[in-house]
Amino acid sequence: MHAFKGTSLLRIRSKVLLLAVFVAGCASVTANLPPITDEPTGARYKGRIVWHDLLTNTPAESREFYGKLFGWEFEKPGIDIGFGNESTYMLIRHNGNLIGGMVDVNSLDREVNISQWVTVMSVADINAAVERVVADGGEVLTQPTEVGSRGTLAVVAGPDRALFAMIQTKDGDPAEVQTAHNEWLWNELWTDDVESATSFYQQVIGFDREDHPVPDTDLTYRVLKADKKPRVGILANPFEGERPVWVNYIRVEDPKAITTQVEKLGGRIIVEAQPRAIGGQVAFIAGPSGAGVALQTWPLD
Repeated sequence: MHAFKGTSLLRIRSKVLLLAVFVAGCASVTANLPPITDEPTGARYKGRIVWHDLLTNTPAESREFYGKLFGWEFEKPGIDIGFGNESTYMLIRHNGNLIGGMVDVNSLDREVNISQWVTVMSVADINAAVERVVADGGEVLTQPTEVGSRGTLAVVAGPDRALFAMIQTKDGDPAEVQTAHNEWLWNELWTDDVESATSFYQQVIGFDREDHPVPDTDLTYRVLKADKKPRVGILANPFEGERPVWVNYIRVEDPKAITTQVEKLGGRIIVEAQPRAIGGQVAFIAGPSGAGVALQTWPLD
């Protein structure tokens, strides 16, 4: 559970400080982002990961990569989002469902590659959540900012410097439905201090903790829950010396079959498909820009 064979995923893209450059540059820009769902519920589910944004310096290659691997579709939002032109930001769909966004960072005239996936967590009161981030030793990289129809967004980091975003959606979060294959399955924090990180997210978000025994080991897997529902996992960083990071998992049927296509499409295999102690098969890959994601098998209900 705590060790993987292969090159570190984190070494590919864990540039918290470089992303701070990005968000600082966007702080002076008024973005008008579309909602994260076509059918908002009017409710906000605290601690739920409701969105993923890909920052990439290879947008065309990334569209081909994710499109051919997972059947994802990319579309222009059809509105002025405030980053220069509408093609700077694209929505990502799978089977018609909104699952994320993609930002072309080339238009920001940055000299560093900040390509990565950004994990976005729902909160009911973003101003109060940001205050708790500061009070509990975290850092606010962008103050709560209205981003049009999407709601109010803030980019923050925990005391371990693992970056994530929080959002108070304008009209509510998407309905909670079962994740299909080739869509987001799970989100996990890899950190140097599981207990400290647990305390931070309990204070900021209001999570409850629950430890699950790992079969055939003396280890446990830490799950943070809200409203009695599992929201995220926390585990000790499996890559010694690497920066803590949020890792995003895509549910797949066969990670080995997917990894055979990765390099042909301009990506990299970071960790080959292998059994995971908590269940299923797992692999780690990076897209053409270097942004990394995990692949995970998990039974459908």
